[in-house]
Amino acid sequence: GKAHWETLIRARAIENQCYVLSSAQGGYHASGRETHGNSMIVDPWGVILDRLPRGSGVVIASINREYQASLRKSLPALKHRTVFKS
Repeated sequence: GKAHWETLIRARAIENQCYVLSSAQGGYHASGRETHGNSMIVDPWGVILDRLPRGSGVVIASINREYQASLRKSLPALKHRTVFKS
């Protein structure tokens, strides 16, 4: 919901060291309640590159693969993954 949306999206980008595009609902429910919206693009460091606070529209950002690779090299967290089998 509104209280955690930005925090959770930024956390996913940071923990996976990737760009995250989060599309959110926009507009109004049949009851008249407005949806939270807040679509955004977040970089691997958790920086919001573009945001659409409400309604319909487009978010645009450049993806820098060299930047992503340098972060993954300097903080190789993904190399420490463990696969759990049931």
